[in-house]
Amino acid sequence: MTVFALVLVLAAATIHATWNLLAKRVGDGGAVFVWLFGFLAALIYAPLAVVVVLLERPHFGPAALVFMFGSGVLHLGYFVLLQRGYAVGDLSLVYPLARGTGPLLATAAAIVLLGERPGVVALLGIGLITTGVFLLTTEPGSARKAGWGEGVVYGLLTGAFIAAYTIWDKHAVSALLIPPLLQSWVTTLVTTGMLTPLAVRHRGKVLAVWRAHKIEALGVAVLSPLSYILVLTALVFTPVSYVAPAREISILIGAAMGARLLAEGDVRRRLSAASVMVLGILALALS
Repeated sequence: MTVFALVLVLAAATIHATWNLLAKRVGDGGAVFVWLFGFLAALIYAPLAVVVVLLERPHFGPAALVFMFGSGVLHLGYFVLLQRGYAVGDLSLVYPLARGTGPLLATAAAIVLLGERPGVVALLGIGLITTGVFLLTTEPGSARKAGWGEGVVYGLLTGAFIAAYTIWDKHAVSALLIPPLLQSWVTTLVTTGMLTPLAVRHRGKVLAVWRAHKIEALGVAVLSPLSYILVLTALVFTPVSYVAPAREISILIGAAMGARLLAEGDVRRRLSAASVMVLGILALALS
């Protein structure tokens, strides 16, 4: 992995953890909140999407259109499951579990489907990051906590969607040459469009969520696409099996936010697990 790719991914990780903290604060906003921040993101990034089209003049064949639409469907599942997970479980449980299982599955799929062959040092890094993730989500008596079981289920399901859209979007930006910002923006349009009928039926709840969580909605609308645009840019010239695990440094940031800002506790164990992950990141950087 090049230094530039690593910088992109680490910046994306910081931004990603920040918007997840904002989403956790909303809690039970569900699909309504997903529609709200998606609608705002589509408006905010529309001028940039127009600029990309005018400057790069990309050609969209049938395959490109399928991959942009399909990404929207996969991201819809991801956002709805993640938001549901935050409604029932801790940030420091759902977030690491989703982020940890995602790259495991994405890396496996990249090796099997895309023919990627990470080296020994990269595989060591992947193993360390994965070990850190599961240390982070394992604690004595955790199964007795309210919402723990549901949080685990939603975290695992979210991780599966992360793996799916990572592989899908890798092909979109590197093989079909769809500009990363445009891929992200159209994905947002599709996701928001599919949720619009629901938002219309529950417009009272939309207004209530907006009044109560303006800052969170605007923050996620700006930060969520930005973090993924940076990742897509790295995927243009970097294998999935390197980018997907390197993104998981966000778990260290998310764990610190959960412990300090949301008072979820157990700082020592979480920092120890995060240290293992940092070693994995260094291994990837050196591979």
